Order: sequence, then structure tokens, then C-alpha cells
Amino acid sequence: ATEYGLSATISGDPAAAAKVAPKLRAGLVTINSWSPDIGAPFGGYKQSGNGRENGRYGLTDFMEVKTITGLPGDVREGKPAEAGA
Repeated sequence: ATEYGLSATISGDPAAAAKVAPKLRAGLVTINSWSPDIGAPFGGYKQSGNGRENGRYGLTDFMEVKTITGLPGDVREGKPAEAGA
């Protein structure tokens, strides 16, 4: 075991590798391969990496989430909600 978990590579029987891969504490696991899809999230576990790059998970560092609640209506135009809407 190691304190790092950026990536792991498994070679050999694909069926056996598919059983082992989810159990590994690594941010990227390749099976009989050398490179993930360019859109795949990349980052590590444990003392490797911080957060994720690429893919939809890579965008979360740049997001500001906002919740808006209230009655239905045309908020953009400042119109009140219709009765019974």
C-alpha cells in the first residue's frame, strides 16, 4: 500500500481486472490501456491530486450554485404570479 492514489494500471485478463478496479483507491484506473478519454475526469485519491480536471466534474470548481425560491411568475420582467397559476 502507498499514501498516493493518482492512478493505477492493470494488465491481463479484462474480466479479472474489472473486478479489481473498483476496489483500488486510485483516481484513474486503466485496464490494458495507457490513456483515458480526453473528456474523462482526472484526479487522485489520498495524497495525490486535489479535485478533478476535465469532464463535468472538472467544471465544479468554477461553478457558483444559486437557489431561487418563490411563487411562479415571470421573474425576469418583474411580473407577479397569476392567481391560480
